[in-house]
Order: sequence, then structure tokens, then C-alpha cells
Amino acid sequence: MPMENSIEYAQQQDAQDPLSAFRNQFHFPQLHGKNAIYLCGNSLGLQPISVREHIEQELLDWQNMGVEGHFEGKNPWYYYHHFLEEASAAIVGAKKKEEVVIMNSLTVNLHLMMISFYRPAGKRTKIIIESPAFPSDQYAVDSHAHLHKLVPADTVVELAARPGENTLRTEDIIATINEIGDELAIVMLGGVNYYTGQFFDLEKITAAAHAVGAVAGYDLAHAAGNVPMKLHDWQVDFAVWCSYKYLNSGPGGTSGCFVHEKHESNHELPRLAGWWGNDEKIRFEMPRHFIPQRGAAGWQLSNAQILPMAAHKASLAIFAAAGMDRLRTKSEKLTAYLEFLIDAANSALGKNAFEIITPRDKAARGCQLSIFSLSGGKELFDQLALNGVIADWREPEKGSGKAGIIRVAPVPLYNSFEDVYQFVRILKEGILKNEQ
Repeated sequence: MPMENSIEYAQQQDAQDPLSAFRNQFHFPQLHGKNAIYLCGNSLGLQPISVREHIEQELLDWQNMGVEGHFEGKNPWYYYHHFLEEASAAIVGAKKKEEVVIMNSLTVNLHLMMISFYRPAGKRTKIIIESPAFPSDQYAVDSHAHLHKLVPADTVVELAARPGENTLRTEDIIATINEIGDELAIVMLGGVNYYTGQFFDLEKITAAAHAVGAVAGYDLAHAAGNVPMKLHDWQVDFAVWCSYKYLNSGPGGTSGCFVHEKHESNHELPRLAGWWGNDEKIRFEMPRHFIPQRGAAGWQLSNAQILPMAAHKASLAIFAAAGMDRLRTKSEKLTAYLEFLIDAANSALGKNAFEIITPRDKAARGCQLSIFSLSGGKELFDQLALNGVIADWREPEKGSGKAGIIRVAPVPLYNSFEDVYQFVRILKEGILKNEQ
């Protein structure tokens, strides 16, 4: 059925959506006395209604048992991270649950992985990241260059789009990898770029990195829970992600980490050690020397963060019920509808008021569309909020001649086709109002 620019069509699609009931499992912010049109899951996902029950269970066990909750609680805290492994493995495409662990926060985990996998030696020192990368990634790789007494400007290679283009071409990424060759130590990209919404071809990039003897690792903050991945099959060495965006586990929520099984028995691989990463069968024997658990869990440092993990456990149960394949199917349709409506708005306005910089190839993006506002700027974005829309604004790059970027993420778990329709209607009306 061809897409239509009408409220009736949007409501019909929602009525036919097999995942529509999941929307009822989330709290929506209230604006002007009704549910907001929430399109900001790429920054902070909505709160699952079940989160309160999950956290209160742990508070109750703490209240009634104190320290005994580590072994006697309903969900014993000593083993709590194990309760999150199976669902997390399914989300990122691990072969087995031992390839993943939930621990710490995102940039902490990135640093832990860089300690292990960035091992510059001789002329093999270079790090590849994308531009623009999220600042934390930039700061992290720069700091590891400094740690090895290297100069970041000479060590960190930032991939830039071709002149006049907004996103990176896979062939250009691979060409850069091949050009650097035996000087390349590690490729460390965001799986989905935070700014453009581009989903990189991680399988091809990983293969290219390995072909020149380098390591491939990724920051999946904008990919986990957004796009299906097969990290094990793609031979990715490591990956890290947060849980507060598409994984809906609360502000500052706990982080995830993937380490490919090919590394799990390599005890020569350097790592920062902590007692929670020690073999849990003998942890309380307090051994003097570190004996790591098998798999990603061996990179743990300190006790599990039970309350943030309880929120994450609630969200992961929803993902397990929905399934990444079904979520991806809906996401492709929902994002395509948003794209269709933006194009229709430009046609109706008789000009290109909006430019989508996210790839139009559905395989090269998740649910986020990054939209340049070519007129109206921040005033247009502010009008969205006044009309019940919560989205995200990024200031334009200096000298771009553009008014700024609106990042919009129709999340398949809780957003509807009607949300998307109403957003574009309000956006178009904002342009017309500014021109009066």
C-alpha cells in the first residue's frame, strides 16, 4: 500500500501494527495536559512502567535483608549481572551470553577496552574515528594516545565526508584503513553516528581492519536497541554501549560491553582488574592474585550497580518480548514514513525548507533522522516544544550556512505513525507561521 500524507493513513497503520501494545508499557511526559509527542529516544528513552516494580523489589530486599540480599534476595545481587546477559546478547548479536557483561558506565567501559585493545607498538599506533564523533569518544582516544606518550594530532585519524556530502562512504573508510595499513592499531567508530544517524557497515569495516592487522571496536550508544547487529559473526573485537537511550533504562543508566570469545582465554591481554571480575566461585576466598572470569565478565571491576541494573532488567524484558527483528521491521516502516512526510512538506511549501542528512538507504540508518532546518532555526524548534513535541536540537556548524539540525527518533517500541504525522504537521505549520 503506497504511503499517504493523511491522519487517516497514519491511524490505519497504527491499527495494523502488531507492536502497538508496547506503547502502553511506557510513561509519556505530559505537556499542556496531554502526552507529549516524544521523539527523543536517541537521547533518553522513556521510562517503562515496570521499572518502579523492579527497583522497589531490590529496595524491599535491602530493607528486609540488608547484606543478606546478596545471596538471599529474590534476585540475588551477587549474580545480578547474569540476569541481564541473555537479553543483552540477543540485542547486540553475541554468540553466547558470556560475550557480554553489564557494568559501569559507557565511557568507563570504553577506557577499559582501550586499555586492553589499544596496544601501540613500533609504527602501529594510529587510531581511526569518525568526524563528527561524540566528544567522549574523541576525549577517550586522545587520552589513550597521551597515555602511550603519543601526540593525538599525529595519532588520531578522523574520517570526514567528501566535500558537499554529509555522511561517510564505506569505500572511503576502507580506503583509509588500507592506506594507513600497518600503521593502524585500532578502528574505533560509533556504530551509529550520533549526529547524522548513519549506521556504519560494521561487518565490512571490521574485515578491513583485521586485514591490515588492526583491532576493530565500536561505541554502540546509538546502535544498541536501535539496529540489529551480529557482533560475533562480524568478528568485532569489542564494543560498548549505554542503556539510557534506545534501551530505556534511565538517566546515567548502566552500560554494556561485548568482548569476542576469541579473546576470552587470552590472559596475556592486559586489563585493569577488580575483584568483581575475579572468578566468582572463589571471589570470597579473597585470593591475592587475580583469576579472571571467562568472557566479558572478567573485565568487571566493582560490585554490580543493583538499582540501575534493576531498571535495565525491566527494559530488557520488554525487548525480549518484542524481539529485535520485529522492532527493526516496524522501525524501517516508521522512519520511512517520517522521511516521506518531510519530503511532502517540502513539496507543499514549494521549497526545500528541510534537508535530511541521514542516509536514505534504510540499511544505513536506524530510526533517527537528522533534519537540517534551512530556515527558522532555533525559533522553529522552540515552536515544536510549545506544541507538545519533545525532540533534540543541535547548533549548526560554523560556516555551514544552515540554521541548525533537529534530530528526531521515532522509536518503534513506543512511537506511533500518528506521532510522526503530527510532528511533521507541526513542523510545517511552524515554517508557515514564521513566514507570515
